[in-house]
Parts: sequence; structure tokens; C-alpha cells
Amino acid sequence: MAKNAKSSVDKIVKKVNKEFEKTSAQIEALISDAMKHFDSLQHQVQDPVRKLLKEVDELRERELRRFNDEFERRLDEFHELQSNILERLGVASKEDIKKAEKESKKELKKKPAASKKPTTKPVASKKPATKKTAPKKAAAAKPAAKKPATPKEKKPIDRSDLTLVKGIGPATAKKMKDAGITSIDQIANPSEADQEKLSAFSSIKGFDQLTVEAKKIN
Repeated sequence: MAKNAKSSVDKIVKKVNKEFEKTSAQIEALISDAMKHFDSLQHQVQDPVRKLLKEVDELRERELRRFNDEFERRLDEFHELQSNILERLGVASKEDIKKAEKESKKELKKKPAASKKPTTKPVASKKPATKKTAPKKAAAAKPAAKKPATPKEKKPIDRSDLTLVKGIGPATAKKMKDAGITSIDQIANPSEADQEKLSAFSSIKGFDQLTVEAKKIN
């Protein structure tokens, strides 16, 4: 019985090993196929990118060549224009030199005739006159003497303005006028009636000095 069991186990193990090997071979085949597909996809992606990069490089080279050709052409045109301007300036300067030489020769011919004319010096005769007139101008420039300032007339004092008396404010002055004290003189030299009127204001500060302060106002 043990031998039969052992032989059956060996068969099962061999069968499992075969199945495992078969499955492993299938998995390897699938992986290789997947790698092939990946390589093909990578080539499919890389080829267009490489082609695009190549086209970009070619375009850049063409544009650079075109720019260089255009730059050289413009530079040649600039040099031609510059040479033309310099030639024109050179011609004009030669003509000016010739004209200047002709004019200088004419002036040299005229100079001997002009040198025969007598020269006069009227400036020397005018110098004494300027010396005589100079003191007159200086005298005229002196400022006139200032007139003595007249003293300003003093404005008359408004004797009815009681606020001129030290110690009387606007409110007190109004009350005094309402009571019949309408002049500074009534405070400086009060009559008996004025004294009775002023006694109503004995409570204000400095009442005793109102008469003295009023007499100071002239």
C-alpha cells in the first residue's frame, strides 16, 4: 500500500512540474511579446519626434542662411550708399576749395588800392568832452535830500467808549450806558448823581481804581 501511495504522489508531482513548466513558458512568451510590442510602440513614438526635431533643425538652418544672406545684401547696399555720399561730399568740397581760392585772389588784388586811403582817428577828439560831462552826470545822480517827515496828527479819543477805561469790559460798558453813564468824563469827574449810578457797579473788580484810570485817558 505504501509503495502505491508513493508512486501516485510521484506522478502528481511530475504532472504539477510539467504544468508549472508549461505555464512558465507561456508567461515568458507573453512577456517577450509584450516587450516586442513596447519596442515597436517606442519606435513609433520616437521616429516622429526624431523626424520633427530634424525638420526643426533644417528650418533653423534655412532661416539662418536666409538671414545671413539678407544681412549681407543690406550691408552691401549700405556700403554702396556710403561710398556714393562720400564721393558727392568729396566733389562738393573740391568745388568749394576752388571757389575759395578764386575769391582770395580777388581780395588780394583789391587790398593795395584800399591801403592808399588815409586813415582818420575821430575817437581821440571826443575824449576831452567825455571828461567834462562826467562830473555833471555824477552830480545829477546824487539823491535829493529827504524832506522832514511831518508828525501824524493824533486821532481824537472817543469819550463815549467806556471800554478804554482799564477794568471795564464790553458787557459792563453796556450796562453802565443803560444806567446813564455814557461818557468817560462821568467816571473821571462824577457828579453826585453819577456817583449813585456808579455805586451799582461796586461789585466789579477794580471799582476803586475806575476814576483814577478814567483820568489817565486824555
